[in-house]
Amino acid sequence: MTDQNADRIDEATARVADLEAELEASGTTTREAEALSRIRALLHDWVDTVTAVVATPGVGRVVLIHDSGTESRIASPELPYLLAMPVTFED
Repeated sequence: MTDQNADRIDEATARVADLEAELEASGTTTREAEALSRIRALLHDWVDTVTAVVATPGVGRVVLIHDSGTESRIASPELPYLLAMPVTFED
């Protein structure tokens, strides 16, 4: 990872933690390799419970429907576009 990318990640992490603090909700941050490995494993297990997805690129939102019927909402400028099927005008 370049120093510029590391700086951007540090800035983004600090910005999110500061915004959460303004809401009087504390958050935790980590960039430590072992902790990230654990978190990634947990996220993979969590994603494996997804049974349906609603991607709405126009509003930058993805809703995951889990096998328990619960919903998880993700706001992202990129993820909805990654998940949406490309439009084609061919028959």
